[in-house]
Formats: sequence, C-alpha cells, structure tokens
Amino acid sequence: MEKDDQTIPNVLQKLAHVLGTAIKNRRLEIPSGFGSGYCTGFVFNTQIRMLISNYELNEDIVIENTERNTDKKVIFFKFQNIFPKNESLSAGKHPKEIPSVLIATSRINTDEIISIHSNTSTINIEVEADYLRQLFSTSDKSPVLQSLLENTQPYLFEQIIYPSLQKVVDEIISESVGETFELFFMRIKAEEMICRLLMELEKRDEKRIYALNSHDIETLYKIRDQTLKHLDIPPVIGELAANAGMSPTKLKRLFKQVFGDSIFSYYQEFRMKEAALLLTDKKYSVSEVGYKLGFTNLSHFSKIFKEHVGMNPKQYAMMQ
Repeated sequence: MEKDDQTIPNVLQKLAHVLGTAIKNRRLEIPSGFGSGYCTGFVFNTQIRMLISNYELNEDIVIENTERNTDKKVIFFKFQNIFPKNESLSAGKHPKEIPSVLIATSRINTDEIISIHSNTSTINIEVEADYLRQLFSTSDKSPVLQSLLENTQPYLFEQIIYPSLQKVVDEIISESVGETFELFFMRIKAEEMICRLLMELEKRDEKRIYALNSHDIETLYKIRDQTLKHLDIPPVIGELAANAGMSPTKLKRLFKQVFGDSIFSYYQEFRMKEAALLLTDKKYSVSEVGYKLGFTNLSHFSKIFKEHVGMNPKQYAMMQ
C-alpha cells in the first residue's frame, strides 16, 4: 500500500523496488544481501521534501530521476556526518568528518539520474526557491541569501553545523513521534533547520557572489582536503593557487564564498579541532599535541587553542 503513498519520495520507492523489498512505516530497511542500514523520506507538499539515509550498500546503485523538473528552481540542503557515533555506520573522528551542510542551487544538481552511493549518512532536503522567497521580508537581503533565493546561477555554500542546529538534527533522527503527527513534526523540523541555516548564511559578509562550475567546486574541495591533510603545515596561498590553476585572488575569493572563512582561518579552526581530539584521547601530553600540530612555541599554541575552544589545552585535557 505504501508504494502508492504520495508522501513517500519516489526515489525511495524506486530503491525499494530495486532492492526487492517493501517500505514499512515509511522506512526502508536495507536487505542483508545488499548491505545494512535504513532510509526514510517525506514529501511534505509540492514545495518541500526530505530524505534521511544511514546505510552501507555493497555497491552503488543508479536510479532514473523521474522527479527532476528543470522548470522549478530548487535549493538543496545536504546534512552530512550528522548521525551519532554509536548509530552511524561509518563514524570517524577526523576533523574533516565533523557535521556540516552543503547548500546548493538547482543549477548545481542537474543530473537526470540519481546515484545511490554505497555509503551514506545524510539528511537531504529539497525546497523550492519561490516557496522560501515568499516567507521573507521584502527588505534588503544579503548577497548570499539573495543569490540562493533568485536561484539563477550555480552556487554552493558549506556551513559547519553549530550546537543549536545539531539539536534539531538530533530531534529529527531520534525523536519518537506517532504516525498521526510524524509528517507534521518532520516538516516543522525541516523548515526550522532551513531557517536556522539561512539565518547563519545571512551573517556572511560577502559583497558579491560568483557563479561556480563543476571544475571550480572540485578544485576547491581538493584544495580544502589538501589544506587539512597535513595540519602541522600551515597553508601557503601561492602554492595552493598554483595547484588549483587559479590566481591567488580567485582562490581566496571562491574559498571564502563556499566555506565562509579564509583559507588560513579555516585551517586553524580544524587544526584546533584536531588538537582537542588528540587531548581527548589522552595519548599525548599538551606539549606533544602542540608539537605534533606544528607549533614550536607552546605559549602560542595555548593562546590559539583558547581562542577557539574557550580554555587552554591543559584545562581542556583535565576535563576529559
């Protein structure tokens, strides 16, 4: 019966068909022969839908995207690394795997097929730009928010998830809601997450937003990963720009637009997150952590750590 339920995303029904299983109580359990985990979804109305996935498949699956409509301008929100460690099927402790959200215009996502990747722990929300636009005041909006709502160019932004947003994510994942109120509850939470994210993006001080292409995006993420691969070595903009095939000005401009921070500040933030993880593990002393992350002056390490974490490394280590 549920296969004809209009509130269940079409892609979820297609996945169930491919896997030869049924959706029960809006939830698709991955058959053991194909992998493990689950997927569930909600079509709240014609303007907004949500898909929650936490699974591992033995191999990727490709499904035709029959819901693609190029006439509609859609904004995509992809929450990643957001499942609790004891629930996530592929939890890791590397700083690059901290919870974040990708926000993109429909000009980025134009595939006619959907690749169901073999390892996914995400919440995906799609919402029509026109629907969001009518909810906002007619007063001046920031360039970031204006670019998203107009949705005429390919844009991508990434936002690290902060505690109040993580709280809403946790409620979506773990809150037990009866069937009567489930659809209503999930829609409220989905819209709350979108609102909180847009409020955060509104704070970005970009004066002008530049359209991106797939090569730009791929390059920026390679540079991001390269920067975070060796947290003991501060990034050198000239070298990164040469590797990216971009001018230093363009690289700095696009990196800040996508990630909301300068390359060095972004690197320093993750560097301190790594320091916090190392101190939590208690395998290294404070001085060893500092030297491991490239600091030759431990007073400077302590100062930077306190700026990011709110206390010095020794205090932090004692509290773990």
